[in-house]
Amino acid sequence: MARETNKLTDLMVRRLKPGQKTFRVSDGKGLFLQVEPSGSKYWRMAYRYLDKQKHLALGVYPEITIAEARRLREAARQQLRDGKDPSLERKRKKAEKQQAASNSFEILALEWHQQRKGDWEPAHAERILNWMKRDLFPDLGQRPVAEITPADVLMTIRKIESRGALDVAKRQRARVSEIYRYAIQTGRAAINPAADLIGVVKSERVRHRPALSREDLGPFLQELDEFQQIKELTRLALKLLILTLVRPGELRGGRWSEIDFERREWRIPAERMKMRAEHIVPLSSQAESILERLKLLVGNSDYLFPSDRSRRAPMSENALSYAMKRMGYQGKATPHGFRSTASTILNETGFKPDVIERQLAHIERNRVRAAYNRAEYLQDRRKMMDWWGAFVEAAENGATVVPIRSEVS
Repeated sequence: MARETNKLTDLMVRRLKPGQKTFRVSDGKGLFLQVEPSGSKYWRMAYRYLDKQKHLALGVYPEITIAEARRLREAARQQLRDGKDPSLERKRKKAEKQQAASNSFEILALEWHQQRKGDWEPAHAERILNWMKRDLFPDLGQRPVAEITPADVLMTIRKIESRGALDVAKRQRARVSEIYRYAIQTGRAAINPAADLIGVVKSERVRHRPALSREDLGPFLQELDEFQQIKELTRLALKLLILTLVRPGELRGGRWSEIDFERREWRIPAERMKMRAEHIVPLSSQAESILERLKLLVGNSDYLFPSDRSRRAPMSENALSYAMKRMGYQGKATPHGFRSTASTILNETGFKPDVIERQLAHIERNRVRAAYNRAEYLQDRRKMMDWWGAFVEAAENGATVVPIRSEVS
């Protein structure tokens, strides 16, 4: 005869009063309600596994109703029929959840960031962390890495795209892909859900930074000399930026330890370069003159262009842009645009494109070739930078410089 089940009703359970000792009332097939002297009521299930009597906790009444307790009982009985211990299965699932939580996207991304930040400038590392917190963690942060799908990543990227930040959307897709490559390498994921999303962000029209023309360079330099509303350090920074063709960020972070007056070189270490390869800047006599004036101006600071607030920190990131804005060049030219101005003039003059590109640190991304190319064309670049220094000086003095292609080709 089958054992009687479902003996209890909700009314019966509600009317159960606590006694001086713990007692139990059965619902059948191992399910019972345990009533404590405190009045708390706990669902439990008694079962045997491998000839051992065991108990499984199913929850607290009334949070777990009779119907839910019975459903849990039947699920446990099915596990027993499958040869599994319900208690061990519960522990296993709990461990899996804890493992999944420890492998959340946010935890993995922070670990990846910790691994990579040594390759970046501190300010750049901080920006990447802030971008991830803003754009990636709200949607993906708490999700287990192995459960995130291409559709999940796409939804996150589309949100960034919807605010018009197309370049940011592309960068964040690439960042998710990098994080997942790290996850695969460390055994936390098997697939990269961002890998097949290359090209998913719509393209935007490239907007080049405003730059001065050949004809405008001389008047700008003359105005820079005469303009009284900027500091001398900023004036010299703009001049050296023009003479060296470096990026504004590379100039700002420049240190005296990188300058070799004997070799007439500025060697910018790999960690400060966009392409993560050491860059050599041959110094023209005009650039050397600026550096000599700087040395007298900044004293014992480690930086070529120290901050007004502390000699231990570099010049403000926006100092050069603000200076040009005050001069009336907003929308007409930017500090970064001087590289474009120089590139145009040097190409028109007849210098080899490869020499110009190498001096602009537009480096071959292949690591082997990049290592080989570090000093490639150095003699040609020295000649070109000397010519460029003389050209800039002549333009500043109002002289007319007519390039002769045969002299530089």
